Amino acid sequence: MSGHFVYVLGCAGEKRHLTYVGWTTDVAARLKTHNAGKGARSTRGRSWVLLHTEECASRRHAMSREWHLKRDRKFRKQLALKLSI
Repeated sequence: MSGHFVYVLGCAGEKRHLTYVGWTTDVAARLKTHNAGKGARSTRGRSWVLLHTEECASRRHAMSREWHLKRDRKFRKQLALKLSI
């Protein structure tokens, strides 16, 4: 495979669960970056856990899959519910 991944992160807040979707070539390093407060602006100041990853055939496919997952609220909500367990 090409080593491109799509990932979904989750964060449990007091009133709601947040999710973040992104793509990378190194999921562990990217999660570490987000938790260090150096990732995307919307992820700063929160403690994130990895909820889902998918390996993609190419960078283009990973970016396309990221676009689709960002719009799939039902799927992301199902993943966020795992944070409550």
